Amino acid sequence: MGLHEECGVFGIYDAGGNCARSVYYGLYALQHRGQEDCGIAAINDLELSCHKGDGLVGDVFSEAVLAKLGGTMAIGHVLYGSESNALRKNTQPLTLSYIKGSLAIAHNGNLINSAVLKREYENKGAVFHTTTDSEILANIIAHERLTSGSAEEAVSQAMKRVKGACSIIVMSSRKLIAARDKWGFRPLCIGRKGDSIIFASESCALDSVEAAFVRDVAPGEIVWVDGGALHSNRENCAEKSSLCIFEHLYFARPDSVIDGQSVYEARINAGRRLAEEYPIDADVVIGVPDSGLAAAKGYSIATGIQNNDGFIKNRYIGRTFITPQQTSREEAVKIKLNPLRATVGGRRVIIIDDSIVRGTTMVQIISLLRDAGATEVHVLSSAPKFIAPCYFGTDIPSRDELLAFNHSTEDMRRIIGADSLGFLSLGSLETIAPNSKCGFCDACFSENYPVTC
Repeated sequence: MGLHEECGVFGIYDAGGNCARSVYYGLYALQHRGQEDCGIAAINDLELSCHKGDGLVGDVFSEAVLAKLGGTMAIGHVLYGSESNALRKNTQPLTLSYIKGSLAIAHNGNLINSAVLKREYENKGAVFHTTTDSEILANIIAHERLTSGSAEEAVSQAMKRVKGACSIIVMSSRKLIAARDKWGFRPLCIGRKGDSIIFASESCALDSVEAAFVRDVAPGEIVWVDGGALHSNRENCAEKSSLCIFEHLYFARPDSVIDGQSVYEARINAGRRLAEEYPIDADVVIGVPDSGLAAAKGYSIATGIQNNDGFIKNRYIGRTFITPQQTSREEAVKIKLNPLRATVGGRRVIIIDDSIVRGTTMVQIISLLRDAGATEVHVLSSAPKFIAPCYFGTDIPSRDELLAFNHSTEDMRRIIGADSLGFLSLGSLETIAPNSKCGFCDACFSENYPVTC
């Protein structure tokens, strides 16, 4: 892999509980969405406090810190630190104080009109201390609050201004507010545990605090908690939805359900479709841990070819995918994955990964398999070819770095050293998530962007 990961957000309203502790558990469940930085902001007696830092959730927060944060409301964030945003000042939640009080925001996504909005508010006197879209959002919300009757109305007005991916949780001194852009690029859901109301990027985070899934936040919807009651505003819910299809292929945890579709089942379906498109005579099918495992199982179910573990994964390092520098990503592959000779030695191997971007990681994986005795290595991708950049939060490399943009499938096969190479077709991509209540954005594969860039 060679892409940049998304972020994860979590928020809870519980008038009688230690909300920071619940957010801590929720962020742990969302750690796969970002491993560079994390933070939690909480409200106690209308006062805002925040703690954040570099590293994993378990490293940044201690028992003492969580006890001090407490909170009748709290929000949290895990950040992927790409080369452009790996700055401590960008760690979220972002907090600010203004004439109406305090505000904290946690944001997942990327705005395509951020430069225009930033320039507009700089001309109005705003001073920006970070390089994130989240601070632009915070300034717009604070500005709109001056003329709006409520915090949720200010958020609604702000969401009308933005273009692109924007799933956010906003916390004022009295209210917890969640919003999803009108295209629904990034997931956001609602849960409940007793009198507590929870917002989270994925349903797996609700499970971590033993909360019941209520529903997804609809694309364009604003939801908020006021005095323990949940409210909704759907006036922005007019656009055709465009959830990033890569949530199902890679980003989300397999045990999550997004907009009605099981992520695990979507990956199984991708493997089944690969089997229909690429029937290969082989002895064993394996997946690249972890995001290729379900697709490999689906391929096995459809073909009857044995599915087995092909690699042992070192669980003590993070995803290669979210290591910010390309050189460190490549070095991490050998530390992260070790082939099982008992599975691949002397056998014709099909290996399935969620995608191929630059191809450098797959070159190393194939080399590892051949060194372990594989007689043939056939590579399948459960995603189509990456041919275009993404402007909505998936930090896909420039076109010149995309292997599929510059080479034919046969050229790619020779470059990575595989015996054969295949990609899921665009037509099949549309069928892997039949239960989804949302449409999908597949612009990185098709160049059909749902929003004009």
